[in-house]
Amino acid sequence: MLTALTLALALPVAGCDKGAEAEAEAGAEATVPLTIAMAGTTHRFRVEVARTEAEQEKGLMFRTSLPADGGMLFPFAKPKIANFWMKNTLIPLDMIFVRADGSIDRIAENAIPESLDPVVSGGEVAAVLELAGGTAAKLGIDESAKVTWQDAK
Repeated sequence: MLTALTLALALPVAGCDKGAEAEAEAGAEATVPLTIAMAGTTHRFRVEVARTEAEQEKGLMFRTSLPADGGMLFPFAKPKIANFWMKNTLIPLDMIFVRADGSIDRIAENAIPESLDPVVSGGEVAAVLELAGGTAAKLGIDESAKVTWQDAK
């Protein structure tokens, strides 16, 4: 009886430890370094990369917070007019539309949570970077900045 009770109590703890380890490892692999540079200032971020169609469809939906130095990058196979919305996105976001050369096409600041209104790039872009709402204004990021990232995949 004591052995059964000990095993019953140990199993959930072991499962939690293993799950937390896997989650931490996945999070570390899922982020890449990204910089936004302008006027002699460089801002550094660690962002998740939404590579697949499914990852891009989900994006930052259902998140209740985003680290100040975090975000999500949506790279495209070839440059295109990007069209995003905030369905099921619970926090305001700054959307930075990035051209193939790293220059910024447009910044849509503080996109409204859960809005179905489209947020569209001004021209063809190679990626969209989503940061916590207000980050661009707080850091003084504008269309003169250059965005670069390192993605091993």
